[in-house]
Amino acid sequence: MTYTEISALSPLDGRYAAKLATLRPITSELGYMHRRVQVEVAWFIALSDAGFPEFPPLSPGARTYLLGLVRNFSEADGTAIKTIEKKTNHDVKAVEYWIKSKFEARPELQKASEFVHFACTSEDINNTSHALQLRSARDVVVLPLLDRIILKLREMAHTYADVPMLSRTHGQTASPTTVGKEVANVLVRLQAACERIASVKLLAKMNGAVGNYNAHLSAWPDFDWEAFSRKVVESPEPLGLGLTFQPYSIQIEPHDYMAELFDAVARTNTILIDWSRDVWGYVSVGYFKQKLRAGEVGSSTMPHKVNPIDFENAEGNLGLSNALLRHLSEKLPISRWQRDLTDSTVLRNMGVALGYAVLAYQSLLTGLNKLELNADAVAQDLDASWEVLAEPIQTVMRRFGLPEPYEQLKEFTRGEAMTRELMRGFIAKLDIPQAEKDRLLQMTPATYTGMAEKLARRV
Repeated sequence: MTYTEISALSPLDGRYAAKLATLRPITSELGYMHRRVQVEVAWFIALSDAGFPEFPPLSPGARTYLLGLVRNFSEADGTAIKTIEKKTNHDVKAVEYWIKSKFEARPELQKASEFVHFACTSEDINNTSHALQLRSARDVVVLPLLDRIILKLREMAHTYADVPMLSRTHGQTASPTTVGKEVANVLVRLQAACERIASVKLLAKMNGAVGNYNAHLSAWPDFDWEAFSRKVVESPEPLGLGLTFQPYSIQIEPHDYMAELFDAVARTNTILIDWSRDVWGYVSVGYFKQKLRAGEVGSSTMPHKVNPIDFENAEGNLGLSNALLRHLSEKLPISRWQRDLTDSTVLRNMGVALGYAVLAYQSLLTGLNKLELNADAVAQDLDASWEVLAEPIQTVMRRFGLPEPYEQLKEFTRGEAMTRELMRGFIAKLDIPQAEKDRLLQMTPATYTGMAEKLARRV
């Protein structure tokens, strides 16, 4: 079978391939190879500047050429590395050999070729590459998409800040709010979640086979290899990696920061699952309409339907993302003794876990941009729910010491269809100051919204 989008095993590379075009170059195997080349080149150049007489500083031309291998890395280069891997059966060694092959006809680099991958274990290259991939995925794809959702939610919160809406707690009518305030609730949660994602420090180690610089010290025992490694890891790109140095490790970086990052993304996804379900419900009861798109079909048999499919797709893909993210966060920090290989195959699915999240964020944005408030439906629902004023009435009765106010309102309203006239009749009989009585008589479900508008506008 020839590979095409419709023959892809994963929908991320099939049905939804175009929607993940920004993530694929970062978290695919090609992106992984690219970062490995970057790490190997940064380490090689740094070694040339370390002051070792056996490896003098590289010429400006050689440095430019090496950095060009990183800057211009292509799919053809990745294919060439895969060809080498067929012989080596080792992916990192294949990268090393590919870099060395690029030294041909360059005597300066050929002479120093054995300093490529010098004193490194494969995991020195892999853990740094994963950190670079995650940084790009987070900063270039995930957070910008979430920022777009935040901007849309802020727009909605402000636009609908003063639109009264019936609340439902336990699915039952409850104290009114505003549409904007309910959007603001989600916005504030999402902002905090994004701050947690952005604040995770991406760690990397370059300390050899079991984290002790054994091989390094066997070559130059008096050199400060820890300081050198820290410099390579923490110096800004392109000569460094711009990551946070991890001083203690076994063969692998412990992956605790990855668990923290994946958990932070999963918590964000959970907030958006909650919101997707709420919007789905609001569409269902008619609070929101959805803009129509020419030619679109909602049902194969029911022509009238306009389904909230974007929110359903978002919810489903957020769930898939969380299933993978939680496995990653639980599995990756665990390694037998100084190293086992179970993390390696699992880590190749980072892009899959994030891919489902990215797909969901796009669906959610599409859905939000199609929403139109049905103000009449929202208002009608409120006007049919005068029982919600039982709360303020009994609260004012408490203020003035009337006997058993809660119990009186419970007996009056529970299980009964309340109307404006019935509520006003109850208020008129209350033994409270006339000014307070008049204030309650002017109150409607639509005006009983507390600080909702102010809170919505404040975000």
